[in-house]
Amino acid sequence: MLFLVTIAVFLLMECITWCTHKYVMHGFGWYLHEDHHQPKYNGFEKNDAFFVIFAIPSMALIFYGSNSIYTYLLYIGLGILLYGVAYFLVHDVLIHQRFKWFKNTNNWYLQGLRKAHKIHHKNMGKEDSQCFGMLFVPVKYFKQYKK
Repeated sequence: MLFLVTIAVFLLMECITWCTHKYVMHGFGWYLHEDHHQPKYNGFEKNDAFFVIFAIPSMALIFYGSNSIYTYLLYIGLGILLYGVAYFLVHDVLIHQRFKWFKNTNNWYLQGLRKAHKIHHKNMGKEDSQCFGMLFVPVKYFKQYKK
């Protein structure tokens, strides 16, 4: 049963990430996110601070859930952690190629995610962006790749 908590939190994190991306990163947090929208970036970005912002509650929940009677906190923390791992692999590795691990994929789903994110980055500014999700993006971005 607690495993379902982890899965539910993982899925909920996509909604939280979408809202954070649209209203915080492209809002009052633009100062940290702006360098991510620059044409070329190497190494660490100010935008990487958002990784830490999400990692802190995950670590705290895992720690307190492991050391208390409130074990459900552990599973909430694990859901956030697993989403963070997925975000790293999809966003930083697959989409932005910060690490050259999945350079040549023919998977329709992963190609659709890359296309949607490229559309997001087409606009270099804070305003008028689209496609704020990471794992769930509009279906139109998958259609050209699905066979």
